[in-house]
Amino acid sequence: MAKGRQFNARRRGGDVHNVMAISADRITEIARKYWAPYTTNHAPFDPKIVTEIYEKEVAGSNFSQRKVVLLEFSHYLEAYLWKNFSPENSSNSYILSIVIMVNEKFRERIPAWQCFVDNPEHFPAFFRRVMEMTLDEENFTFFEQTSILLFLVNCFNSVEIDLIRQQIVKLCSLSIWINLLPSQRNALFASSPKLKKYWTKMEQKLEKMSDEEKSAFDYNRRFLWRMLQRFKRIVDWLDDTNTEFDADAVVYCERFLEFIIDLESLLTTRRFFNALLLASHLVIHCTLSDFIQGEFGSLFCQLVTMVKFYSRFEIDDVTGQPLTNQEMTKRHYDHVTRLQKAAFKYFRDSMQDFFLLSVQTVDTRATLHKMLEDVSEEDLYKFAEFLHLVPKPEEKEQCDNYCRYDKTYLMEIIIFHCERRPNQLQQLNEQPLYPSEKVVWDENLVPYDEYDGESVLALNKLNLQFLTLHDYLLRNFNLFQLESTYEIRQDIEDVLIRMKPWQHESLENEVVWGGWARMALPLSGVKIVNVGKPPLGHRAPSDVKMDVVINLPKRMDLRQEWEGLRKHDVLFLITVAPTQEVGTRFDPRKPFKDQIKVAAIRGCEIDGLIGPDGRIAEEMEMHDVLKQLTGDSRTYRVSLDPNQYFLDTISGDTQVYFNFNLIIRRDPKTNNFKAVLSTIRQLLNTECVVPDWLHDLILGYGEPDSAHYSKNPNVIATLDLNDTFLSLTHVEEAFPGAKLNTEKVDPNLKNPLFRLTFKEFVPQHDLPEDERDKSIVVETYRYPTRGPYPNLEPKRSTIHFTPMQVEAIKSGMQPGLTIVVGPPGTGKTDVAVQIVSNIYHNWPEQRTLLVTHSNQALNQLFEKIMALDIDERHLLRLGHGTETLETEKDFSRYGRVNYVLAERLSLLKEVERLKNSMNEQGDVGYSCETAGHFYRYTVVREWDYFLERIDTEEAKSDLGSISKNFPFHPFFANAPQPLFKSENYEEDLEQAHCCWRYIKNIFSKLEEFRAFELLRNGRDRTEYLLVKEAKIIAMTCTHAALRRSDLVALGFRYDNIIMEEAAQILEVETFIPLLLQDPHDGRNRLKRWIMIGDHHQLPPIVQNVAFQKYCNMEQSLFARFVRLGVPHMQLDAQGRARPEIAALYNWRYKNLSDLPHVSWLPQFMTINPGFLYNFQLIDVPDFNGVGENTPSPYFYQNLGEAEYVVALFTYMRILGYPAEKISIITTYNGQASLLNDVVRKRCADNPLIGSPNKISTVDKFQGQQNDYIILSLVRTKHVGHIRDVRRLVVALSRARLGLYVLGRASLFRNCYELTPAFNILCQRPTTLRLVPTEVYSKPRTMNEAPPMNPIEIYDTEHMTQFVHEFYLSNLNFLRAKYEADNPRIPTPPPAPAREELEPKKPRENLAETTVQSTPKVTSKDKEEAEQQIIFEAVDFEKLENIPKP
Repeated sequence: MAKGRQFNARRRGGDVHNVMAISADRITEIARKYWAPYTTNHAPFDPKIVTEIYEKEVAGSNFSQRKVVLLEFSHYLEAYLWKNFSPENSSNSYILSIVIMVNEKFRERIPAWQCFVDNPEHFPAFFRRVMEMTLDEENFTFFEQTSILLFLVNCFNSVEIDLIRQQIVKLCSLSIWINLLPSQRNALFASSPKLKKYWTKMEQKLEKMSDEEKSAFDYNRRFLWRMLQRFKRIVDWLDDTNTEFDADAVVYCERFLEFIIDLESLLTTRRFFNALLLASHLVIHCTLSDFIQGEFGSLFCQLVTMVKFYSRFEIDDVTGQPLTNQEMTKRHYDHVTRLQKAAFKYFRDSMQDFFLLSVQTVDTRATLHKMLEDVSEEDLYKFAEFLHLVPKPEEKEQCDNYCRYDKTYLMEIIIFHCERRPNQLQQLNEQPLYPSEKVVWDENLVPYDEYDGESVLALNKLNLQFLTLHDYLLRNFNLFQLESTYEIRQDIEDVLIRMKPWQHESLENEVVWGGWARMALPLSGVKIVNVGKPPLGHRAPSDVKMDVVINLPKRMDLRQEWEGLRKHDVLFLITVAPTQEVGTRFDPRKPFKDQIKVAAIRGCEIDGLIGPDGRIAEEMEMHDVLKQLTGDSRTYRVSLDPNQYFLDTISGDTQVYFNFNLIIRRDPKTNNFKAVLSTIRQLLNTECVVPDWLHDLILGYGEPDSAHYSKNPNVIATLDLNDTFLSLTHVEEAFPGAKLNTEKVDPNLKNPLFRLTFKEFVPQHDLPEDERDKSIVVETYRYPTRGPYPNLEPKRSTIHFTPMQVEAIKSGMQPGLTIVVGPPGTGKTDVAVQIVSNIYHNWPEQRTLLVTHSNQALNQLFEKIMALDIDERHLLRLGHGTETLETEKDFSRYGRVNYVLAERLSLLKEVERLKNSMNEQGDVGYSCETAGHFYRYTVVREWDYFLERIDTEEAKSDLGSISKNFPFHPFFANAPQPLFKSENYEEDLEQAHCCWRYIKNIFSKLEEFRAFELLRNGRDRTEYLLVKEAKIIAMTCTHAALRRSDLVALGFRYDNIIMEEAAQILEVETFIPLLLQDPHDGRNRLKRWIMIGDHHQLPPIVQNVAFQKYCNMEQSLFARFVRLGVPHMQLDAQGRARPEIAALYNWRYKNLSDLPHVSWLPQFMTINPGFLYNFQLIDVPDFNGVGENTPSPYFYQNLGEAEYVVALFTYMRILGYPAEKISIITTYNGQASLLNDVVRKRCADNPLIGSPNKISTVDKFQGQQNDYIILSLVRTKHVGHIRDVRRLVVALSRARLGLYVLGRASLFRNCYELTPAFNILCQRPTTLRLVPTEVYSKPRTMNEAPPMNPIEIYDTEHMTQFVHEFYLSNLNFLRAKYEADNPRIPTPPPAPAREELEPKKPRENLAETTVQSTPKVTSKDKEEAEQQIIFEAVDFEKLENIPKP
């Protein structure tokens, strides 16, 4: 990390803003008087107040972050600054105040532009003022200039906002080429003639403008050029040894390079700006500066490298088309050839060795440098002028390009222009996949958690748009690799702190391990056993093998874990160079690098365990090999990274491979990074064929609705919606306002299926738009009966889909992209399942891929699919998680193969039975092949004879003819009799066809299963099942990334993708499932992509804060599509929660209503027993004088809330609430850990109370729900990350019947982003109100008054004492009830001792408890006893009269 940035962070950090500080702060006093939303009668607007706040509170406090946070928290921007903004009266302080507030919102990751969008009138004038201040070099400090620059960065990263885009487009249009040299501009026009025409028209239009318009136009087109020139002057100022070093100037330069990178990595801004960047020679200017090589230039150097990379990116700037390697080579050859022509023109005699040689021999940097170093400065200028890199001598004076033009500068300009550019793909292929020690602890690349959102980092960003698919994958590859590195660093640091590496007293290179770790062992020996020859065209070895020797630990469980290492598991070899003496204590809260020195880290992948015979043991024989091995020593063969080995070789650092002293393994669930990175790298090396209708959309370009089915030429007019509708009335409700044609509806058909024809999609080109038929033709039908057995009736959906759900199902059946936003409880999974079912029945030849983020969601989806009319032989579940499916059936690959084999045997028995019933001879049920012969030559013949016999006038007149002639009577003897009623010829004929369909289905299945007879081993059978048999294949996105190469190699094919939880999946993990198959005839066969998710809930999990905030890595492709304006439909009716609970979060969604059943089902019509309210915000004051605390960084806990939560849970259990219906969630891992500890201590071992269904964080609980939720908000000093409205929505939407939120009411109620929810919560008292005479089994209705005056609970101490007394009052009853329910289980222990809570000031005589005798509860009178919870022993009056603390 650059020291300048560290200096800046130290200067601004360190302030703590708690509630007391907020209340006492001068800013808060001003806010209350002028604009605070929680006060009234505000004073009139006074611009002097803005100046005073800026000069005294913001700039006067050296831009204290606490001051800025307080201002932003008080709604300063929305309620005062922008509301009263006037271009004429606004000072520089006013503009800077707005800029700083917007920047703070971006830092906090909360919406920043809404107030501008709501009131856009003055934004153009404001933006012009910002531009003017950007170029002002006299009146602003570097910190203020950096703030303005950061504002521009935020603007250019918000191009989806129309208001912003209108301003920034003016700054980077074709007109900015006015800053180029005429020769440069003409060269560009020569390659793009159309631009010349646009330029001419623009110049003509400019001539017609007024002087004022001309001035504004000219200012806009020269703005970026002037910024570039100013930046170069600042870099020179930093190089000047006569000026005093300014850390803020360093930060400004770093921020400016970030700005340039953002412009270059967005095609909209890059298209014309890149020519300006190259013409300014900014990269050369930075490269030749002294600053870049100084102690503060580390980050600056990395940023310049990124600018250089994007300035040369392999793309045609004007067309936006990616350039192939051949096209890039041609461009490079043109540059060098032109340089050779210049040499021939000016130096024909002296430079023959240069211009007569081939390009390939003279285009390296070293060759060019050697050739140019002997050329004079004047001659170098001629070269540069010939290449259009510098102005003509006579134009020098008019040129405003700030350049030195000395010999070194000119040489670098020419070399930069002509040198051979490294192939980006080759560089990537030569890059190690495992992180080394240099990367792991490089804080510019992998920051620690202390990242505050203000610093610049040398990292890619995932913006709204990407240059090419190569750019898209490359950015994702780099960020995924660094995110994995961050997690690896955490694991390594944790292990090494536990291992306690001490320095040996006498042996310098020896390590004394003072501790132990489950995931690490000291190495006994290492040896490189093979280094393969490099493949043709590569520099790195083909493979590098090493044997590592470990001594197993004594503990049996640890021995089994280490012996359980399998092929492809990733390990890390570490060299620790201890610096601490024996006995030194290591502190995980202090910086790791100050305590432990890691000399080397190298990743490796296990090939296998070396057996007694010296060879690698195979997986299948591992059990036997382990039995043969004796002693504790084990040797593993591992594969090292060949690229890393090559880099170490050329740097002369191969000794590192002989000094490893520790081996570390990781949790397999989080250790799949190498496979994912390999997959992304494979995609980068493959010509990715994304469907044509998706390509531009994924990159962020084109029309947002281009992939919608309404724009698809293959739109389907007639859709068989199968069992989507329950009745004709349901169809009418699903299309309100539409004209329905019901002529094809059969009113006599019972439980019909529906087929709809949408006339608007039927070609009507000969009619005007307003005369075209847009009606819907409704047709009813029924599936033919599948056999004479009642159990063959197809399963049907029973869900009454809403109109919006029907639209989502309809869209999902059409070709193209369907995006469904599903708020909590709106039936996202039901919609997905119905789409799967409809596709399966409409297009049985097509294959559908189901992808989710988590195994839990995938299992929920799969379980609902199994309940529909889908043959289970066509279902397949890949990856781990099948064991948690709530079914006895095995849907894994081997489980499906076993099912097919078992079903085959069952069907062959039916064939044998059919043969016997027909009195045929032979072993026809031996195999599928013999059964097929029997069917074709015997069964079909009999059926044909039967049809001939009954197809006569005589037979048709005889009602019993079908029964008499039917050849399969004996076979269907086990069906309901009589088989034929002989009352109606047509009915009997249909029954005969029904029986024939049953027989035919037996043989069609056997024909499908025939391949499983021919394939003799399990692997071949599973592969055939995956590639041919299965029609619906389910997997997680992680499994797709891990197994892509295997699936492609097998020839895996699919036509549709349905992606659940799409808003929780990383960009690249969303993209990979599109490419699990090789293109067919150069085209991707994908027809439908249905994405279902909710971008208003939590995004993908990214561990590193810097990657979240700076790189925007938490942005899902689903959320990006929504930002781009891609058409999406939002499900608009929830059926999960009570309407009053749903009101806490439905404001976040447009028109989210309630399904009817939440208004009439009994559970929604009652009050939660024992509570006055079904939901409540409970204010929790400090407990023992302490609110939140952090025992370690970012590990937030609140003991007062934890005790209150557990007491509330205990109270609910005493009333009879089932423990499985109660979940406890919190916003921080630290609090979840504390809650587990408190539950374990207070009630887990007490069978009367037990533990709740789950204790979890809000993030981990997403996608789950429960009847009753207790939520702990933890924080008391700052709102924390619940300020992210997405997290708030998840937290408040998990409960169905009861929600109790514990937190500091005064803190959360005033947060602007949380206002809609907390306004509702704060309408009720913020002290818990209890009605303890009620019981769970007897709830009261909404309109029924409580049976007693509610008890008011004031704080944690009050609650814990009350629950303790309440428990003791009812202990006899609870014990008796428990004994009745569990007669053979020992009685539970008494209540925990009160002194364990250790309250600061115990309330005396809180409740005089007299436990009254309770009747003995037996199973006979158990129902009556449930109502006998005793509360009379508690003194109500004393409880109610306890004063507030």
